Amino acid sequence: MNLLLPIAARRRTPLIAAIAAALSLALSAQTARADFRLCNNTGSRVGVALGYKNAEGWTTEGWWNVPSRTCETLLRGALVARYYYIYAVDYDRGGEWSGHAYMCSREKEFTIRGTDNCLARGFDRTGFFEVDTREQRSWTVQLTDTAEQKPSSRKPARTPPKTPHPPVTARPAPAGKGGKP
Repeated sequence: MNLLLPIAARRRTPLIAAIAAALSLALSAQTARADFRLCNNTGSRVGVALGYKNAEGWTTEGWWNVPSRTCETLLRGALVARYYYIYAVDYDRGGEWSGHAYMCSREKEFTIRGTDNCLARGFDRTGFFEVDTREQRSWTVQLTDTAEQKPSSRKPARTPPKTPHPPVTARPAPAGKGGKP
């Protein structure tokens, strides 16, 4: 009888561990994180700068280096604004994703408070494009190419394109991943 008790106890231990693991997984799925993410769906490495307004005012930050065909979380936690602003540069083939919302940036890593008088404060004045998150808790921006292009046909970085920048699609995170159904 003494030999059976330890064997029975050992048999229940993996079952209890499996139940605990299943409960932990179920709870973590329900409390999914809310983030602002960017996916680089191009064949190139991309540098990304982000602008947003929070309780402290306007802030621009950069650079996130996002390898080809990967995603990067730019801000962790629930989104605090409806509108975010992106500027991105294609490091490998040249070109940029830009817009008409002018904010401060610089060539090296930065966090800049405020969007006024960029040049007078020693920063670059850069055109960011707007992303409307529709007040979702989580959002993912997808950077894509218009088509596979030869490197010589792309415009150099920091030069305003004469044709529209490559398309950008934005979508909220799928339900169950922090977005609303």
